[in-house]
Amino acid sequence: RALSPRPAVAVRCQEGQLAVTVRRDLFGTGRPVRAAELSLGTASCPPLPPNPAQAFVTFVAALHECGSTLQVTPDSLIYRTTLFYKPTHSGNPLIVRATPAEVPIECHYPRRSNVSSGAVNPTWAPFHSTVAAEERLRFSLRLMDDEWSRERLSNGFQLGDSLRFQADVTSEGHVPLRLFVDQCVATASPDRSSSPRYAFIDLGGCLVDSRVEDTGSAFVSPRPRPESLRFLVDAFKFAGDARNLLYISCHLRVSPAAEAPNPWNKACSFSKASGLWAPLEGTAAICSCCDTGSCPSP
Repeated sequence: RALSPRPAVAVRCQEGQLAVTVRRDLFGTGRPVRAAELSLGTASCPPLPPNPAQAFVTFVAALHECGSTLQVTPDSLIYRTTLFYKPTHSGNPLIVRATPAEVPIECHYPRRSNVSSGAVNPTWAPFHSTVAAEERLRFSLRLMDDEWSRERLSNGFQLGDSLRFQADVTSEGHVPLRLFVDQCVATASPDRSSSPRYAFIDLGGCLVDSRVEDTGSAFVSPRPRPESLRFLVDAFKFAGDARNLLYISCHLRVSPAAEAPNPWNKACSFSKASGLWAPLEGTAAICSCCDTGSCPSP
């Protein structure tokens, strides 16, 4: 049985760049295309220096290079670019022996959580195809020491202590990102939907525990960097639970740093001095829903 041919165009979406491999026999006709006839993106980025002995031409570019565009959806960051094939004229300017082609390319990066993923091989249609793949952003949530200088070695606390949380996302190679914490839930068991449960951050970024009397819970200003977020929560326990053990799970999300904070993307703490909700960034209006409970879903 004949082996399946390798794809004409393949893509690898990596953390900060994409790599596109193009078969020289692009159309499967036995007529190889020239490397100079291929370019990537509206900026016409050239391929890596070709090796005549190889049957492939390779492009490597950062996600934001070569005129790529970024689309932000509720679930993903989608980088788009296009592979162009523009054949040169033959010796006779009155005839052509090849037709230009465009191959749209997409890289999808989930905004909400870590997922395992791999490249998706494209299906080839004459002169048009789509290549897509997914890569993951790396999220982390750590308990920090009193100076915020390193991760805390112990996870034991006394009532009256403050828990110092730092959330981060690795975003090297992307357009700058801003991290948000939509929700944090404490439970007495590993099941985040179990009872008792206490959502101390809720409503898409409202630190509701800061509203409780005699707490110092708050988001910490300023951020160390846009893709990092710190917050303080006063230690607590579930009444009547002799285990004195809490499980904490948080839902983290990113948006482009250039996008202004809004009711969907916010970090709001309650200021007991002013009696009002205050945002870490943006105007006070984005936090108005923290009291009404009518915050829109991101």
